[in-house]
Amino acid sequence: MKPKQIIDLSIPIANANYTGFQASIQYWDHDEGARTLGKSLGLAQDDFPEGKALAWEEYQGITHMATHLDAPWHFGPTAEGKPSKTIDQVPLEWCLNDGVRLDMRKFGKGYSITVDDVKEALAAINYEIKPLDIVLIWTDCDKLMNDPRYPEANPGMSEEATLWLLEQGVKIIGTDGYGYDMGFNEMANQYRAGDKKALWQGHFAGRKKEYCHIEAMGNMDQIPMDHGFTVSVLPVKIEKASAGWTRCVAIIWDS
Repeated sequence: MKPKQIIDLSIPIANANYTGFQASIQYWDHDEGARTLGKSLGLAQDDFPEGKALAWEEYQGITHMATHLDAPWHFGPTAEGKPSKTIDQVPLEWCLNDGVRLDMRKFGKGYSITVDDVKEALAAINYEIKPLDIVLIWTDCDKLMNDPRYPEANPGMSEEATLWLLEQGVKIIGTDGYGYDMGFNEMANQYRAGDKKALWQGHFAGRKKEYCHIEAMGNMDQIPMDHGFTVSVLPVKIEKASAGWTRCVAIIWDS
């Protein structure tokens, strides 16, 4: 069986400001490559074919930018009473599995998705979660990626909804919102208003049950079905890191 279609569920790393964290990419073209490499090797630029050598980029920024997989270490030092896994320790068996898309587009800024919301979305597509399914929370907020509203637009996943999915054997949950929890300002406002569970409750669920989640995905609307596809979310292997960027894709198989 071969892939019929591969859908890119990732957004790119770019020169941008992500809620106070600046991503900076410096691009070195082939002319600069010839000058720099030539200098290091005692050669002239003209020694390279057409005066051009190799292009490369220099990146500065955090791992939690663009589409990335958060490791259990991001959520806390322990998970289920054991040392949390860093991104280079996440089992690859978690990262390539059947996908299911749950339609949460009716929820927005400041909302916390409940267990009942998850069960209702599953009932609507007549699907029962099985172990290692990769669950995609479809909010459509990636359409605001270049809009100032983007970081605060998405609903968050509650602790209860997260734990319920993990109890079904899920190890990876993804969202096309900026973050897995609601926006930083929304969380802070709800906390100050008296909700003492408001701060990163979906993240902190990972201290009770081990899992990973994908943040800042894109193009979930392009998946032509709600289940019956495969998700690949293999992360970049960064030693001892709390996250790794990923070229996340949905694979539609030719039946």
